[in-house]
Formats: sequence, C-alpha cells, structure tokens
Amino acid sequence: MNIMNRFAALALAMCTCVLAMAQYKTVSDIQYSEVNEYAKERCKLDVYYPENIKDAPVLVWFHGGGLIGGNKYIPEEMLNSGYVVVAANYRFVSKANIDEVIDDAAAAVAWTFKNIEKYNGSAKKIFISGHSAGGYLIDMIGLDKHWLAKYDINADDIVALFPFSGQCVTHYELRKQQGISPFQATIDKYAPLTYVRPDASPIIILSGDREMELYGRYEEQAYFWRMLKLCGHKDVSLYEMQGYNHGDMPHPAFHILKDHVKRLLK
Repeated sequence: MNIMNRFAALALAMCTCVLAMAQYKTVSDIQYSEVNEYAKERCKLDVYYPENIKDAPVLVWFHGGGLIGGNKYIPEEMLNSGYVVVAANYRFVSKANIDEVIDDAAAAVAWTFKNIEKYNGSAKKIFISGHSAGGYLIDMIGLDKHWLAKYDINADDIVALFPFSGQCVTHYELRKQQGISPFQATIDKYAPLTYVRPDASPIIILSGDREMELYGRYEEQAYFWRMLKLCGHKDVSLYEMQGYNHGDMPHPAFHILKDHVKRLLK
C-alpha cells in the first residue's frame, strides 16, 4: 500500500469512528407556519441531528401520501449517517388548495435555510428529497423559483434535488378533482415539467421498477429527465430501482442519494 492509499484508509477510518461516536437528538413538532388553524395543526417538522458534528449536510424530507395523507418521519436509512434530517408535514388538498400545499413545502425549506445552523447543519449543504407526493413537491419548489423567492430564498442554493417517484405531470389528485382520470395526463402550472430549465440545481431522479410503478410513473420521470437533458441541464440523472414497487423503492434509493451527496460535496 503506497502512502496515498494509507492516508485515504486512515481518513476513512477516522470518519467512520467519528460517525460511530456521534450522539443524535430529535427535536419534534417545530412549528414552521401558522397562517391559519389548519396550518397550525399540520405545518410542523422534526429535526434529527448529530450533537457533536458541525456543518453537517442537511436533508429535508417530505413524506408521500398522494397529497391527501401521510405523516412526517425520519427515514431509517438516514439514521446515524452524519446528516441532519428535517422531516416536514404539510397540509392536504382535502382541506387546503394546492397553492397552500406547495407553499408549505417552500416554507419548510426556507425555515431550514434560516435555522439549521442551530442544529449543527450547514445552510450551504442543503439537499431536498421526498417520496411520491413529496417528490412532486420538491420538484415544484426546486424548479419554479417563485415559491422560495417569497421567503427570500434562491431555489438554486439547494445543492441538489432527489425526487423519489415524484409526479412530473400535474398531480393525479388535482386531476381527480377536475374529473380527469389518472390515466389521462395533463401539464399545466402545477406540473414540474412546465418549469424544466437548464440552470436548476442538480436533479437525481429515482423511480421504482417501470413494470411495478404507479400509473406509468417511470415513464413520466424518464420524460422529465429527457426534457431536462434536451434543455441543457448539465447534472441530471435517472435511476430505476428494478424489482421494487412504488412503495418500496425508497429503500435502495437512499444509497444512491448518499453517493451523489458525497460527489456534490467534494
């Protein structure tokens, strides 16, 4: 083993040792928006953070549930990993309009930028991700910059987006409200595809197996990936979790997320 390899091995061992010794704490139900009574009920987030690691990378995570259900949680794959994880609830379209729901996602990310250093996270290392409806929400606020601009945050300061099986056309729950079948796609101002642009943050698109996904979700994401490539985006990837359905695909996807975080932080 030459001296460089020895140095690399030593650095890896030291890093592993630090992570193993890290003490983690969770602060629950932090209110990030109080615009009405329903927001006071739903707009809360949890912060899971290492107490003895400074300037840690930060993952903001939004749960799925079709915009009508689900609750915040810290993904088990992110436990004891050296990250600060912010898990946010948001309002549902059954009791709020879609603008309010997307605004909740933006407000939670803005809260993270403005407060995460109190929890040993770095505001310069913020990544956003979510599964299904959560993936849809991060695509909307990461590509359509006006949502975060409302809170004086530049969407392009997000280091990268990791949508897990996110809807790329107009969300099927919105189409359902309009009497449109989930098998009939529409693309309007509530579709991430409307806001494809070459200068967005890196986007790593993750899908379940195309034969096991929900309503042709893989093909939606493949088209999203293709349009980003064609418009000139320089850092967009598409991964298919073969053998994993819509609900199970996050488990292997987190490994890919972590690999890209390491790449982007070099």
